[in-house]
Amino acid sequence: MRRALVPLVLVLAGAAQADSTLPASPLAYTQLADPDQEAQAKALMETLRCLVCQGQSIADSDADMAGEMRALVRQRIAAGERPAQVRKWLIERYGDYVTYDPPLSWVTAPLWIMPLLLLGLGVLLARRLFQRRAA
Repeated sequence: MRRALVPLVLVLAGAAQADSTLPASPLAYTQLADPDQEAQAKALMETLRCLVCQGQSIADSDADMAGEMRALVRQRIAAGERPAQVRKWLIERYGDYVTYDPPLSWVTAPLWIMPLLLLGLGVLLARRLFQRRAA
């Protein structure tokens, strides 16, 4: 019985340590005073992937990391940076994975080319099936 409880306790302890005990950044959950700047920040946050959740944008995620990234976006937008500059800085800092729209490069080329190849393959298969039925 004790051997079965040890892994369970370790898993639960790890999950408890996943969240930070530090307070959230001031701008993680607070909007900017300027509505135009907040709209720019919000639009940018919708295009950035949470590095912890991976399936959510930083605007939708409750992860501490997403809160920190929201605060960084708001701080930089409030300081006068353009969303494109902030986006570029975040990509340099966290890599292409942080964006839902990765740039075309040798690493991301399969992501861009594969849908076209699959679509072409589907058209060829459909064409052959229709030709067989017509004959």
